[in-house]
Amino acid sequence: MNIRPIRTEADYDAALSEIERLWGSKAGTPNGDRLDVLLVLVENYESTHHPIDPPDPVDAIKFRMEQMSLTRKDLEPLIGPRGRVAEVINRQRPLSLAMIRSLHQKLHIPLESLVQSTRPVANKRFQRTGRRSAPARR
Repeated sequence: MNIRPIRTEADYDAALSEIERLWGSKAGTPNGDRLDVLLVLVENYESTHHPIDPPDPVDAIKFRMEQMSLTRKDLEPLIGPRGRVAEVINRQRPLSLAMIRSLHQKLHIPLESLVQSTRPVANKRFQRTGRRSAPARR
């Protein structure tokens, strides 16, 4: 079989090429067994060398809303009144424990995504607009 651990990017690229060649092999055949072993090795290498962080909670909520064709109004029973939903979606309010539980149970959003801290949004009051200020009054 001659399969070795994946230690370098070159090993990783070679394993991906071999997987592509073997893709579609029947289970239980020598090529199918080789494919299974290579997939495990590649998955292990990727998890340690190319980890993917869970999405930001707001991004996860928006993604699930898109998947399920939900509106902000549909989130009100899970998050609270319209204003609170807007604050959460606009990253002005963090999710409470009750919101996290509700979103996880009703929309099946992974807890790992919901418990992350949200990305900060720049405070628009302090951003430069490029407009000149009005002349001072005397």
